[in-house]
Amino acid sequence: MRVLVTGVKGQLGYDVMNELAGRGHEGIGVDIQEMDITDAASVEKVITEAAPDAVIHCAAYTAVDAAEDNVDLCRRVNAGGTENIARVCKALNCKMMYISTDYVFNGQGIRPWEPDDKREPLNVYGQTKYEGELAVETLEKFFLVRIAWVFGVNGKNFIKTMLNLGKTRDHLTVVADQIGSPTYTYDLARLLVDMIETDKYGRYHATNEGLCSWYEFACEIFKQAGMNVTVSPVTSDQYPAKAKRPMNSRMDKSKLDEMGFKRLPSWQDALGRYLKEIQ
Repeated sequence: MRVLVTGVKGQLGYDVMNELAGRGHEGIGVDIQEMDITDAASVEKVITEAAPDAVIHCAAYTAVDAAEDNVDLCRRVNAGGTENIARVCKALNCKMMYISTDYVFNGQGIRPWEPDDKREPLNVYGQTKYEGELAVETLEKFFLVRIAWVFGVNGKNFIKTMLNLGKTRDHLTVVADQIGSPTYTYDLARLLVDMIETDKYGRYHATNEGLCSWYEFACEIFKQAGMNVTVSPVTSDQYPAKAKRPMNSRMDKSKLDEMGFKRLPSWQDALGRYLKEIQ
């Protein structure tokens, strides 16, 4: 298969390209230098010339707090950019996979979000990703994969932040009332390529297995890294942020089982492998 991957310099795009290569697929990686997704003409030219069997769209504006002050730019990338790609995929009749987020939901309650639940975004980032989803859903051959709490070798993430803070501080406070599942891009890339090789289209949720709070995640990071850092739990209202965060990022992944896809390993297992990878 020929697969065009956007956002190839990000955490996920990087791992997707490696996974494609490992399976003998031809990955064509693009980032903003090769294809500005907000430029419809550029998108049409690059994708048409690449003539892929599928597009895995990882590129996004993901600065959640900054999005509140940069609504237009965030919308141009996450909604307009996605719409530009979807339009070309429709014209070429190729598969499109869109990587989305649990931020399209309202983040309340404790019930795990199901793929077809009502979407009710709680911030600008979530709203623009929802608009991107609507653009993709106009296609017949689409995969919409929502992920959460992502970490990978390439780029910034919560684990790297904790490890850096832990070098200079022996005590940290971390929010304990937001619950979700960390997602390792290396594991996720395997699942995404499993999916794109099929025609089992639709909406899916994908994270590593198991739940935790950010506080529990931080504790496990320092434990596995062998760092002597004390972590204290705090509530979200003690840690004000510009963009509202979901308290509930639990994701129902039973559709993976129903469609014959293999779930990701536990987040603790993923963390252990990741720490070895970045040492």
